[in-house]
Amino acid sequence: MHAVVCIKQVPDTTEVKIDSEKKTLIREGIPSVINPFDEYAIEEALLTKERLGGKVTVLTMGPPQAVEALRTALAMGVDEAILLSDKAFAGSDTLATSYTLSLAIRRLAPVDLIFCGKQAIDGDTGQVGPGIARRLGISQFTYVLKVKEIDLENGKIRVERLLEGGLQIVEGRLPALLTVVKDINQPRLPSILRIKRVKNVQIPTWTAEDIDAEPGMTGLDGSPTQVVKVFTPEKRRSGEILRGSPEAAAVQLVERLLEAKAV
Repeated sequence: MHAVVCIKQVPDTTEVKIDSEKKTLIREGIPSVINPFDEYAIEEALLTKERLGGKVTVLTMGPPQAVEALRTALAMGVDEAILLSDKAFAGSDTLATSYTLSLAIRRLAPVDLIFCGKQAIDGDTGQVGPGIARRLGISQFTYVLKVKEIDLENGKIRVERLLEGGLQIVEGRLPALLTVVKDINQPRLPSILRIKRVKNVQIPTWTAEDIDAEPGMTGLDGSPTQVVKVFTPEKRRSGEILRGSPEAAAVQLVERLLEAKAV
């Protein structure tokens, strides 16, 4: 069994800054972490490996410093890690990102399972996982809460999906891509021994040429969606606590609403 996990290094959500001219996130010098949902994807791949054997490969596309996210994944117990990094990938939207990742996964074939977090906290689109599955022409299962059965011999998988109105059990064919929710497991912490062991591990870097990417299909050139405007919302003014009895507070509230011409 070969499982691939696609992860993303994202800025620490308390330290996000925006380049108003380029309309992109400023990542240089900003503390970064593995996208939290992707940690659950890593854990589920490792649990699957522990049950069925095989290996787990983790992929990420990003600047050179994204190797730190891959080192963390190696410290958690994955077998191999690969960084996709090239100026040609810069500015990719979800369509171009899924294209690039799908080419890398094809190079890693044969692959039985692909795990992704349900979404990235910096974009919140939830589109890359399904986009990869579509590019590869394989089964996709989103919002997976539990992997109920994997039958490698007969090429079948059965999962439980988390929906707004309840749960859904779905069966499909392998290979398959799963996007997982946080309730699926509890990610393990990297051990101190593994952290030391992977500190100086050389992680392979693949470029656009290495994965045979077509010109114009990656980065900004391959991204049909464009950011028109980026801005930082103004901080909300602190509210006012109305004092006194409920009746007095109600009178004050009505006065404030009238002053603001809200009623």
